[in-house]
Amino acid sequence: MTHNTEPTGPGYSPSRRKFLEAINIALMGAVATVIAIPFVGFLLAPLFAANGKTWRAVGKVSSFKVGQTVEVAFTDSSPLPWAGVTGRSAAWLRRDSETRFIALSVNCTHLGCPVMWLPDATLFMCPCHGGVYYEDGTNAAGPPPRPLRKYPVRVVHGQVEVLAGPAEIV
Repeated sequence: MTHNTEPTGPGYSPSRRKFLEAINIALMGAVATVIAIPFVGFLLAPLFAANGKTWRAVGKVSSFKVGQTVEVAFTDSSPLPWAGVTGRSAAWLRRDSETRFIALSVNCTHLGCPVMWLPDATLFMCPCHGGVYYEDGTNAAGPPPRPLRKYPVRVVHGQVEVLAGPAEIV
């Protein structure tokens, strides 16, 4: 006695079965495509993203004294409008001469902790792990592997501007 696994009988049509298989495959393909589009976009977006760096005004030239280092705040050029507090950043700005400014990251290159300026010692210090930097941002002591990151600085129409970009990993 053999069992026939193919359905037979009234109402069965081989073309109906093939049609339903094709519909099922098409629907699964459509669902897979809808699910895959965000993943592909996430992977390819950095290839087409703009640089994202913007010049940010941090104050008038006259408000900075020669030889003084101060903290200046600005907004990163994050493309995310909901970035909120995470879109805010700062730099240590030093006026070296009448025409020369230097801007340094506020984050230690060891683990990204905020560094503080010690004006009496003319050093930057990371209170977390003992990293120490000279006033030009070069390493003085401690575990930091690199000098403090420098921001490009320019003066336009009496305003000091810092080239800011989206937050970068230290």
